[in-house]
Amino acid sequence: MGSRLDYRQAAPEPFAELMAITKRLKSGRLAGKLVELVFLRCSQINRCAHCVDNHSRALRALGESDERLDCLLVWRDTPFFDRRERAALAFAEAMTRIDEAGVPEGVWAEARAVFDDAELAFAIVVINAWNRLSVGFAHGPAPRG
Repeated sequence: MGSRLDYRQAAPEPFAELMAITKRLKSGRLAGKLVELVFLRCSQINRCAHCVDNHSRALRALGESDERLDCLLVWRDTPFFDRRERAALAFAEAMTRIDEAGVPEGVWAEARAVFDDAELAFAIVVINAWNRLSVGFAHGPAPRG
């Protein structure tokens, strides 16, 4: 699939700022598998092939198991994710599907119980911005191999 618009070239300054925020998130308190799991789950919901590909690769590079990657879509029905991951995934889904029911109080309470303010603030917003750019402008994954 060809890209409709090269948003990197069309708006280089905002692109660079979004990249910088993403890099800070990935090197901060949520660094590693947790932020990548959240990024992947949001990207699955948003049907962003480019981001699903990128974050699946990143998780594999971090040593994530096939078992957990295979079951991320059905994480609630598996024993493969810990309390912190479950809270992050539930909050990520609610924030990504915010038009359906907002963020339910129970989801918010669990997220507050395991994350601080800085951790809750931007990761989900950032990946949703990337998803909207990639999906809206038909920026698909690069061919492998």
